[in-house]
Amino acid sequence: MDIFDFLSLIGGLCLFLFGMNVMGQALERRAGGTLRTLLGKLTTGKAKGFLTGLIVTGIIQSSSATTVMVVGFVNSGLMNLKQAINVIMGANVGTTVTAWLLSLSGIESDNVFVQLFKPTSFTPVLALIGIIFYMFCNSSKKKDTGMILLGFATLMFGMDSMSAAVSGLSEVESFKNMFIAFQNPVLGVAAGALLTAVIQSSSASVGILQALAVTGQVSYSAAIPIIMGQNIGTCITAMLSSVGTNKNARRAAVVHLSFNIIGTVVWLTAFCIVKALLSPTILNEPASLIGIAIAHSAFNILCTALLLPLSGVLEKVAYRIVPESRGKETIAELDELLLATPSLALENCHSVAADMADCSSEALKESIASLRNYSAKIDEDIREKESRTDHYEDILGTYLIKLSSNQVSENDSAEAAKLLKMIGDFERISDHAVNILESAEELHSKDMTFSESAMKELDVLTDAVEEILDLAVQSFLHGNKEAAAKVEPLEEVIDGLKEKMRTRHIIRLQQGECSIEAGFVWSDLLTNLERCADHCSNIAECMLDENNDLNMHEAENETKTYSEEFKAGYKEYARKYSLPA
Repeated sequence: MDIFDFLSLIGGLCLFLFGMNVMGQALERRAGGTLRTLLGKLTTGKAKGFLTGLIVTGIIQSSSATTVMVVGFVNSGLMNLKQAINVIMGANVGTTVTAWLLSLSGIESDNVFVQLFKPTSFTPVLALIGIIFYMFCNSSKKKDTGMILLGFATLMFGMDSMSAAVSGLSEVESFKNMFIAFQNPVLGVAAGALLTAVIQSSSASVGILQALAVTGQVSYSAAIPIIMGQNIGTCITAMLSSVGTNKNARRAAVVHLSFNIIGTVVWLTAFCIVKALLSPTILNEPASLIGIAIAHSAFNILCTALLLPLSGVLEKVAYRIVPESRGKETIAELDELLLATPSLALENCHSVAADMADCSSEALKESIASLRNYSAKIDEDIREKESRTDHYEDILGTYLIKLSSNQVSENDSAEAAKLLKMIGDFERISDHAVNILESAEELHSKDMTFSESAMKELDVLTDAVEEILDLAVQSFLHGNKEAAAKVEPLEEVIDGLKEKMRTRHIIRLQQGECSIEAGFVWSDLLTNLERCADHCSNIAECMLDENNDLNMHEAENETKTYSEEFKAGYKEYARKYSLPA
């Protein structure tokens, strides 16, 4: 092997790793909706969790990526530790798909139809289709499909380059001696763990082992311990991703490490016993590409068969290694690890935004209640909720902007923009809640009151505002478009109530039934309540927006006059919230 072969090896390795990375990222983007659906179906059942991990990893071709996602889910509260254990085990089996794909390079036959299954035969076609999709299609989904095909073609080309570059090593005695040394199980496990920890991908390290196997110098006796070590090395990604997360997320990473260490120790012991007592001749034979794929799959399946029934034990081990603390732990609300998977990052955002919506809604309802029953306690509670809502807006806004700066699909980008707009409306509702609270505080501190007729009118308006708030929040939390459709007619009724109440109050001022100072407070209350309704309308319109154009007011204003549904809704709410005579 000369310097040019070495350069070819380095180039092939770089292409292989780059292709695997590009393909994995494109698969994550393309399968975003599928991943979200699978996540939503997760239960504590072992079988469903295991199959979910297997399928997700089979889709994105990386157990490390799946495990990092799992750590992120647990950290953000989207998944509990029991679910995580089952998914991690499924991910370990799902990662074996890559080795089987790479083993196609080892197909040898003079039959034309068999030759078509060799990557060197079909990857040029895939690359051609991929470049057409990527360069000439406008759809982000087709571009991602093109990137998947290009990534696969690149990694297979890199695999072939590596195999060709190392083929000359079959005659190099030192190379042969190195793999003879790896027949020592401990050294083999250490080598596999180190290589995988460096490149942070067990799939890639298995591919490198398969490329080296074409030299004929890698025996099964050396390959099997290396494969076992690769499973330990892949844990480094999850362990790194758990730094700075909450305790349950760290426990998920510990489960991943414990699972692979226990599985390796048990089956490496069994391997050594078989090797010592039976000395199977196959262990001294050169490993083939498909043989490595079989060994990789068999080891991961055996580990899962051993430990899946003992998932409860792994959970206890994780709790022992990462114990509960006496103090209250701060739970991370959004996880940066999920940014690599936009659809799941959005799911995390929706979960946090749901808390924000509840917080904002509670603040407004409490502020309305304070108009009749003001107290220092309710004052403190409303201001604390407004502060929390501000915090939610800050972290969500920052997170969504980071997410949008990544390569995301058109749908995910539009969803992020809508969510960014809606959290702004929820934050403004909490601000108006504080404004209403300040009006209640002024009435209380100055011992001012509205007239009995004014209070009856205010009750009508606040009831309408509370209903429109409930409709907007319900539509957001549950995607309820029927509730969203009811918001706009009610918002129009509230606009009308505000103008009527302002006019009536001017008449009361003229008749001396109300003071000028109370009139200023009254005007502020009407303005804040009406603006809350406007923000509820904005939220509902976002939920109803099918075209993701975020410019809905003009279209809504053009259609609501002629919509029979709008007329019926407006008529119903106008009757329900009519001012007393």
